[in-house]
Amino acid sequence: MSGLPELIKDLALILVVAGVVTVLFKKLKQPLVLGYIVAGFLVSPHMPYIPSIIDKTDIQTWADIGVIFLLFSMGLDFSFKKITKLGMAPFIAVTLIFISMFTLGYVAGHFFGWTHMECVFLAAVFAVCSSTTIIYKTFTDLKLKQQNFTNLVLSVLVLEDVISIIVMVMLSAIAGGDSVNGEQLAGIVTKIVFFIVLWFVVGIFFVPLLLRKIRGLLTNEILLIVSLALCFFMAILSSLVGFSSAFGAFVIGSILAETVEGTHIIKVVDPIKDLFGAVFFVSVGMLVNLHVIIEYAVPIVVI
Repeated sequence: MSGLPELIKDLALILVVAGVVTVLFKKLKQPLVLGYIVAGFLVSPHMPYIPSIIDKTDIQTWADIGVIFLLFSMGLDFSFKKITKLGMAPFIAVTLIFISMFTLGYVAGHFFGWTHMECVFLAAVFAVCSSTTIIYKTFTDLKLKQQNFTNLVLSVLVLEDVISIIVMVMLSAIAGGDSVNGEQLAGIVTKIVFFIVLWFVVGIFFVPLLLRKIRGLLTNEILLIVSLALCFFMAILSSLVGFSSAFGAFVIGSILAETVEGTHIIKVVDPIKDLFGAVFFVSVGMLVNLHVIIEYAVPIVVI
């Protein structure tokens, strides 16, 4: 019998270290997501004192799957209808956050004597620095998802994710030496709005109709497969039109949340989401490089 592939060995190492660290963090009453990140640092090549991950490319692929599951689950717990019910509050909050944080980031870059382009990139990091996946995971671990403020926070995060798509497209063009004019920016925004509207038109009519037609056949296994099929189909479609795959997963999750099977889907998807979500957060910890942190200690502390 041939030896185990390196991918399986890496996964085993991740789960063993993550299991030990998260149990410790649970005992210390700390968020599990922090435990995953610490576990990722421990198994990364930057920590030479214990066994390390060999093939980071394969782990990154698993992490990408984890992001899709996390955003899909977030969509199942939260729909765009909740944003509309909150009125203008999320939109006002996002506008104020983006303007103030972008300005603060640009000023911080000047304080360090960085170039104009470096200041712009730092400002963009400031403006869209909130991690939807980490905050959602923390709310889940701390059992805060049912609190009144949670809907507002998640609404702001979703709107920030939409803004981040525009920002990343603009920064990619700027980094490549191109300029982004008003017409291109309007085209990006129009494509986002059109795509979301198209998704919801299809979702309102097609997805509920599909689930009603096959409802009598839906065992837990079939419901899981159908839900994940829709999730990854929308993730691929989102990626093909220039958005992140996780964004597509979130949107289809929010569509399924409005169907009669929404609560049932959450229950069957949760175990898989927890597994791949753990791999994703461990992969985040693998990016921590103490040498870089030490080299840029002053800007990091100030920021």
